[in-house]
Formats: sequence, C-alpha cells, structure tokens
Amino acid sequence: MRKLTTLLFLAAGLTASAQNHVLDINTQKLGAPVQPTMYGIFFEDINYAADGGLYAEMVKNRSFEFPQHLMGWRAFGNFDVKDEGGPFERNPHYVRLKYSGHSDKFTGLENEGFFGIAVKEGATYRFSLWARCPEGGKSTLEVSLVDNDTMGEDQRFVKVNVNIEGKEWKKYTAELKAPRTEPKGALRIFLAGDKVTTDVEHISLFPTDTWKGRENGMRKDLAQALFDMHPGVFRFPGGCIVEGTTLADRYNWKNTVGPVENRPLNENRWHYTFGYRFYPDYFQSYGLGFFEFFQLCEDFGSEALPVISCGLSCQFQNPDPTKPGVHAALDELDPYIQDALDLVEFANGPVDSKWGKVRAEMGHPEPFNLKYLGVGNEQWDYDEAHGGYGPVFTERLKKFSDALRKKYPELKLIGTTGPNSEGWDFDLLQPRMKELKVDLYDEHYYRNEDWFLSHGLRYDTYDRKGPKVFAGEYACHGKNKHKWNHYYTSLLEAAHMTGIERNADIVHMATYAPLFAHVEGWQWRPDAIWFDNLRSFKSVSYYVQQLFAMNKGTNVLSLTMDKKPVAGQDGQDGLFASSVFDKNTGEVIVKVVNTSDAAQPITLNLQGIKAASEAQTITLCHDSMDDENTLDEPEKITPQPGTIAVAAGKKAATISDKLAPRSFRIYKIKK
Repeated sequence: MRKLTTLLFLAAGLTASAQNHVLDINTQKLGAPVQPTMYGIFFEDINYAADGGLYAEMVKNRSFEFPQHLMGWRAFGNFDVKDEGGPFERNPHYVRLKYSGHSDKFTGLENEGFFGIAVKEGATYRFSLWARCPEGGKSTLEVSLVDNDTMGEDQRFVKVNVNIEGKEWKKYTAELKAPRTEPKGALRIFLAGDKVTTDVEHISLFPTDTWKGRENGMRKDLAQALFDMHPGVFRFPGGCIVEGTTLADRYNWKNTVGPVENRPLNENRWHYTFGYRFYPDYFQSYGLGFFEFFQLCEDFGSEALPVISCGLSCQFQNPDPTKPGVHAALDELDPYIQDALDLVEFANGPVDSKWGKVRAEMGHPEPFNLKYLGVGNEQWDYDEAHGGYGPVFTERLKKFSDALRKKYPELKLIGTTGPNSEGWDFDLLQPRMKELKVDLYDEHYYRNEDWFLSHGLRYDTYDRKGPKVFAGEYACHGKNKHKWNHYYTSLLEAAHMTGIERNADIVHMATYAPLFAHVEGWQWRPDAIWFDNLRSFKSVSYYVQQLFAMNKGTNVLSLTMDKKPVAGQDGQDGLFASSVFDKNTGEVIVKVVNTSDAAQPITLNLQGIKAASEAQTITLCHDSMDDENTLDEPEKITPQPGTIAVAAGKKAATISDKLAPRSFRIYKIKK
C-alpha cells in the first residue's frame, strides 16, 4: 500500500508539473500607451565609466590637476611643475621641461594611461598638447608609444616629432599609427636633444575613430553598445556623484561645459567609497560633460534626463542634516536653484541668452529640447523614529519646484522616494511626492532573487491618480556571494520587467544600473556592459534590457491566466508574462518568462486573431544559472531567433509551446 501511494503521489506531481497554462491575450482592445521613454539607460561615473571608459581620452591626469600633480606620470630629468602663467585659468598647472645638463641624459614625461595605454594594429591616434618655449626659440618633442616590458631592442614602437616654437601658448597636434596591437603601453615624451626650455599642458591622446568621429569623442564600441539598446530616455550624469560626499565635490554641470581644456578637475566619490576596492587615482576630468551628454541623447534618439544637486550631499555619508557645512541650508539654496534654471537655459535657451550662447559657441545653436529634470538623487526625509529632522529633502524640493514651474511650466520634474523600495523612508516619501505634485518620482531597488520573485505585482496596486513612476536604478543582486553578472539574476530582471510593462499606465521610465564597468577598475557589480582597454562584452542583463526596448510596442494588451495577471502568483508555476501591440508594425508581442526549474507547457490564446500561420520568436535560454558572458566569450549567452506555428481558430488563434526551464521567450505575431 505504501508503494502504491508513493507511485500515485509521484504521478500526481508529474501531472501537476506538466499542467498546461493558458495565457489569454486580448488583442482587440488596446490598453495604456507604452511611453517612448519606457526603457532607457542611466549613466553614472562609477567603475571608470567616463574617464578610462566611454570618454575616449587615453591620458590620465592630462592637465596635471590631480592633488598629486604628477599622478599617472613618470617625470624624469630636469623638470618643474608650475602653476602661474598657464593658458587655462581653471587648470593652472603645467610642466616645464628643461635641458638635462648632458647630451646622454633625457628630460621628459611618461603617462601610464588608464590601466595602460592600449592601441590596435593599424589604428591611428591623435596626440595633442598645448606648449610654448617661454624663453623663446624652438624645441622638438619626441612623442612615442612604448612597451616598457618588451624584450626587443627598442621600447618605442611608433614615434613622431612635434616642433614647438615661440613664447606664446599654442595647440600642437600629431598622429601616430600603431604598427601592432599593444594592450599595456605607455605614452612617452622626450625633450629631444634641445637645450630650449619647453612648457607643456593638457597632453591628450584620442583614437581618431571615435563615435561619430568627434575630436573630444566617445569610445566607439561602448557608444555603439548604448545606441544598440534603443534607449528611450538617458539619465545622467549619475546618482551619488550628483550629491558628492561633500557639496564641494558634487557634480557641477557648469564646470563641464565650454572649452574642454578649461574644465576643472572634480574628485570622484567612488575612488574612496570602498576600502576593499580602492582607486586613489579616480577623478573626473569633465571631458564628458553636459554638452556631450546632450549630444549622445540626440545620437540615440533618447529624451535627456539630467539630474541636479538639491543642496544635500550624500545622506548615507552625512546622516546628520543639521551638521554645518555638509548640506546647504534652506536660505542658502538660491545658487543651486539658479544652477537648475541656468541648465534649462543652456539646453533650450535662444542663442542670445547667457547659457544658450555657451551652447551655441560649442557648436549647437539649436536647442536640445529638454523636457525632464531630476532634482536630487537618493535623498530622503526623516520621521521621529529616525532622527526627527523632518522634511529635509521635500522642503528643498518644493523651493526648486516653485522656481522651475514659475519660469518653465512645461518642464516635467522628477522627485525621489529615496534609496529603498519599501520601508519607513519609502513610505514617508511616496505620499509627499503626490503632495508636491511632481510629474514622476524615482524609485531605486537593488534586491536579491527572493525579492524579484515575490514582487511581480509591485505596480499593480499603485495609486493611478498620483505621479508617474521612474524605476531609475534597479538590478537583481544575487545573494549567497552571487553579487555578480550571471544568467539567473538576469532572467529574474526580465520577469520583473513584465510587471513594469503591464503597468505602463503608471510606470513611464525604467533604467537598469549601473551601466558600465572596467574589468580592472570596478567598485560595483553587477553591471550592464563590461570592458577593458581594447574589448567589451554585453552582459545577459544588457540583452534583457535590449529585448524589452526593441519590443516595447505602443500599447499594453491584457494578458491573464485564469483572469489573473501572470506574475509568479500561486498556481502559475513561476511564470511571468506581459503583452503589447505595436501600431507601427501591426504586431502582437508577448513576453513570457519561466523562472521555475521545470519546463512549462503554455498556450497563448490570441483573442481577436483568427488566422496566422507563424510567429517569430526570440529566446534567451541557458543551462547553467551561474554562467555569464566574458571578454573571452562575449556571446556565450545571447538571444536566439526562431519561429513557431500558429494554429487558426474560430474565435482565437493559438500558439502551443513548452517553455524551457528558466528561460525567456518573446513571441511576435502579425495581426
């Protein structure tokens, strides 16, 4: 009897696991519009995302403005670091190279770059510097790319001479063509046999083949990866760096525009935040500034979403808002509010306005047509149980809102619900965003697998009469030492995004974070795109984001199982799903994620479609949950196209499928 009971139990289990799941999709009634801004990108200068990453400059500390003025450089021979008489007011330091005293001794500089200076065989690189001979006359600089570890006779594998003349500062340029690929080179400059003193400043090296061929350009492969995501919105310049550890090192957009040589250095709060991932040479040159960010938004067809400081430094690092000098008091906010007003003028103002003129002089007389502005990053208020300081953030936000709405009533303002997806701070801030009548508020959540599996209905119960939602930073951070890019957490992000899509009436924007990470210089993971100095690869999380962005449609369609949303609920066997219609292509697009470890039979019941023979599919599936893409195997896990039969019916066409364990599939059916 015991054996028979066991067999019956096993049979029942097999039957349950093989139960067909019918997903009813109503293709006849269009639901809420899916906003063009729905899926986008968020850039923060963390993990060497800007200098040493997307920004294609190859020289570290090019203007000698690091606190240790020769950090990144090896200086040799007879030299001085000077700070008077330079050509750039906000970058005053330069190096004076003088005769070594002997014909067999050398004076010069060598730059290590960002984890080395890497060049590709056959590629050309633009060297430039500002220089003069302060005592008059002429000098020659020998500029070379070197391999200091070579066993060859000559460390220099390409070189060019640059002739300097006269007492006035001038910009000099030269091109070097790499005869070979070198991942860990250096840039060397000799005062080549001359006795003429020479001053050098703003020493720069860029690949000539940048994104869009721009001289102050972006690294082509990384910018292309962003373009290929089809982002609807681009949030920049970051999160915590907007706040700064102190207000003195907050991100100041006005320092990032104008001639690149005169943009002052800023300390990057991420170089010291984690003692176990410490990078004391991580600063912001501001070469990638607000003008370049707006340009990229135009390139990508994205709405720009800049974020500005609200006068609060990072509250994680400065929890006492009453401490003098850490945060701007309410009566000290006018300069910060003026910065926000001036930013809108920079983006949208006429060429005869103060800041519109700056934009025009940078080569863009047409306005950038800015529509959105974020005020603050992860700020929050306090209740009596957590310091009793009161509305620290929202009282500042109101002052910004009043000023901005008065001058720019059409601008959409974005507030925040702080750093958490739930809890006392979130519960305190969410209703205050409604009271302040912001257009959207920014939610952040980095959570583990259990959270993503249990929050499939997060947005279904949100107040439809309040502000819209911007899921501005989110990622699945695996527990049990799985806080790195791997297949399973990416799959759970896809599951979560079906809930975002189903609730497109309330969620208008969503951006995964962080975006970039250098394999030798990261502080935070997981991340969407990883790179070294020559190569890059897209994580599975990247492909999930790309699949949703490229298949977002124009309107939500109702999709239910037993009249309930498919969101990992009881009886749904780990399935998550959403559906949209695309007016542009006439396609019904269904997204289904199977988070369980068993194959799940499903039937798509396409109500309103009677005749169709075939559907296109895109599938993301992999056997090992811990696997990831790497520099050596960049396409180990990628979406795969396919087709599947569609059965015609009197009332509805159907698709019968068996969804593989822990997989994600998109179905595209022409209506």
